[in-house]
Amino acid sequence: MHAFSHGTSSTPTAVAVPPALSLPVIETAFSRQLHPYWPRLQERTRVWLLEKRLMPADKVAEYADGLCYTDLMAGFYMGASDEVLQAIADYSTWFFVWDDRHDRDIVHGRPAAWRALRFQLHAALDSPRDHLHHQDPLVAAFADSVVRLYSFLGGGWNARFAGHFHAVIEAYDQEFHNRTSGTVPTVAEYLELRRLTFAHWIWTDLLEPSAGRELPDAVREHPAYRRAALLTQEFAAWYNDLCSLPKEIAGDEVHNLGISLIQHEGLSLEDAVAEVRRRVEECISGFLAVEKDVERLADSLADGTVQGKELCVAVKTCLANMRNWFSSVYWFHHESGRYMVDSWDDRATPPYVNNEAAGEK
Repeated sequence: MHAFSHGTSSTPTAVAVPPALSLPVIETAFSRQLHPYWPRLQERTRVWLLEKRLMPADKVAEYADGLCYTDLMAGFYMGASDEVLQAIADYSTWFFVWDDRHDRDIVHGRPAAWRALRFQLHAALDSPRDHLHHQDPLVAAFADSVVRLYSFLGGGWNARFAGHFHAVIEAYDQEFHNRTSGTVPTVAEYLELRRLTFAHWIWTDLLEPSAGRELPDAVREHPAYRRAALLTQEFAAWYNDLCSLPKEIAGDEVHNLGISLIQHEGLSLEDAVAEVRRRVEECISGFLAVEKDVERLADSLADGTVQGKELCVAVKTCLANMRNWFSSVYWFHHESGRYMVDSWDDRATPPYVNNEAAGEK
C-alpha cells in the first residue's frame, strides 16, 4: 500500500521495505513531504490521461492511482504553484507512458515505429503548438505538456530544456539499439547513458519553475550546485537499478548498473548488488556534505538588494527540493505498482500498459 493514495493526509502509511533495499538514513534524515495540492493533482492527472488517450479508461481506473506517479512529483517539487506542479506531474506521467511504449516497441520488434516516434518527438519539442493534434496520442500529449512547461519562465530556460530533452530522445534510441542487439554497455558507457535516459538534467531544470525563477548560469554551473543536483539524480537512478536488478536480469535486460558490473567487471550477483548499494549510499553522504556548500552559495547571493534576496530564496528552494527527491524516490519504489512485478499475471507484460495505442492487437 502506498502512503498517499486514499486520503489527503501527508502522514505516511507504514510500508514494508525489504532489508536489502532498506536505507535507514533516508527514513530518519530525509523527512517526507507532500505538496498540499496533491489530492487535486492526482484527480486532474487521471482526467488528463483520459483526455489525451494515453491509457484506456479501464486501466486509468484500475491502475493510475496505484502507480503513484503524482505522488512522486508532489513529494519532490514542494513550493511550486499548483499550475506548475500540474504541468510537471502530467509531463512526468507522460514520460512513464513513453518509457512503456519504448519498451513495447523493443519487445515486439517494431524498429520502424520507434524511429517514427523518435523523429516526431524531436519535432514536437521544437514546435509543440504544431503537434497538439497529432494523430499519435503520445506525441499530442507530449506537445501539450511542453507548451505548458514553456509558459512559465522564458526563452533561455525553454531552449535549455529542449536541448536537454533532445539528448534524452537520442539516448533512448541508443538504448533501443543496445537492447535489440543484446549489447550490455560497459560501466562507464552505462553511467553516461543513464544520466540521459533517466533525464538527470530535465528534473534539475524543473526545479527552477517550481522555485518561480530561472537561475543564472553562475549559480547553475557552480560546482557545489551542480554536484548536489547530480548526486540527487544519481541516487534516484542507481536506487532504481538496485530495486529492479533481479527482474531485469530475469527479463534479459541490458541496462542496469548491476548488469554492467557483472558483465564487464566480473562481479557476482551478490557483489554487484553490494557495489550498487555502496554507490547509492555514497550519493547520500556526498549530498549531505555538499548541501552545506550550496547553502553558503545561496547566502552569498543575499547582497542587500531585493533581487539578491529573491535569488537566495530561490536557490534554497531548489536545494530543499533536491533533498526531497531522496525520500520521494525511495518511497515511490516501495509503493508504486510499477515495481510490484510479482503481482502481475505475466512478468513480461505490465498490466497497466496501453498495448492498443502502441499498435498491438
